[in-house]
Amino acid sequence: MTSRFLAFALIALAGLLLLPGTSSGNEPACAQGQIRLAFGCADAAKTAERVRGIVRETMRKLDLRSAIVSVRVGDTPVLSQAWGESAAHQPATLDMHWRIGSIGIAFLTTALLQLQDQSVLSIDDKLSKWFPDYPRANDITLAMLANSTSGYAEYAKLDLFPLYDDIYYQWSEDELIQISFKQGMDCEPGTCFSYSHANFIILGQAMAKASGKPLADLIRTGILEPLGMHETRSDATPFIPPPVLHAFSTDIGNIYQDSTGWSPSWTTAAGAVMTSTVPDVMRSAAAIATGQLISPKAYAQLLDPRTASLPPWTPSQYYGLGIFVSDGWIMQNPFFFGYSGVMAYRPAEKIAIAVTCTLGPKADFSGNTSTMLFQRIAQGLAHPPPSPANERTWMPDQNAENVPGR
Repeated sequence: MTSRFLAFALIALAGLLLLPGTSSGNEPACAQGQIRLAFGCADAAKTAERVRGIVRETMRKLDLRSAIVSVRVGDTPVLSQAWGESAAHQPATLDMHWRIGSIGIAFLTTALLQLQDQSVLSIDDKLSKWFPDYPRANDITLAMLANSTSGYAEYAKLDLFPLYDDIYYQWSEDELIQISFKQGMDCEPGTCFSYSHANFIILGQAMAKASGKPLADLIRTGILEPLGMHETRSDATPFIPPPVLHAFSTDIGNIYQDSTGWSPSWTTAAGAVMTSTVPDVMRSAAAIATGQLISPKAYAQLLDPRTASLPPWTPSQYYGLGIFVSDGWIMQNPFFFGYSGVMAYRPAEKIAIAVTCTLGPKADFSGNTSTMLFQRIAQGLAHPPPSPANERTWMPDQNAENVPGR
């Protein structure tokens, strides 16, 4: 049996709708106070109010305890706002910190490509260059670790991984890797997509050995400092800097409880286990998705559809180097221990969206509600506002909630 928190690793994004039309870049500029969306120019203030309506309705339907959302189109901030509460009687605020999970993996792989740009390594280097004793190390490249085609097995399976025996236990990287290795290979290297947290731990170790620097330093100097992400930090302990967005989970005994202090040490490579704020995540969305911090060659490799022919992926929806590409969106969407989020950017319309949600006691804990909220906002931005004769907040149909995969 795989764990409920495995959704942190892989959420199928088939529910995303392609935005109708794409801008050519040759359209006349919109008037002051307007933004350009796929259907044409739209009033920025009215668009923000539509997004607020989508958030409020989604919170009601999905029993979200809190939601923090930021939307930007081109150089225009459309909305940045928090709704609901963190802990009891504590309103959620924009500056609250939360666990960003696999968003840190996008930072890890960006740092990997920066090392390649500096000629420290190549993503086509064999793992045996640093860890010759690891299974099939001479057949596995750094790129295979980054896009989850190494064949290494997932360690985060509850029948093998006693996470809930002590939810505060600080796992070592060696413990986690050995749980993966003891299972044998899921497939021949390069022949299947098999998401494994072990891939990113091993990749982080190789990067540290190749550069002589801890992974946390590579991410800090290569991503956080250049982007001015002063509220983002690496820390594999349960500590979250104040103010804290509290998370709630039913993972233990199906009892609704505060999960904020549970140990994240198992979630990815030490140095990429991170906390941040929605405004900081927004700073990274366009920069990561457009390759601002890496060379054009490295950017092409980041988005190379090497996994597109492997189940469950297609040419329009696939896993690049530590990042999802889904119908024109470039994104990550973590989900574990009651925390969830989305960092997404669509280059065609220059739309950036950052979202995090926490759950109320009647919520469905089996799905990533931040992904659901993101989908609703993205679909809302894809359609013109309602006519005066049908003035209401736009909401997608109920099928938008049926996000497959965990």
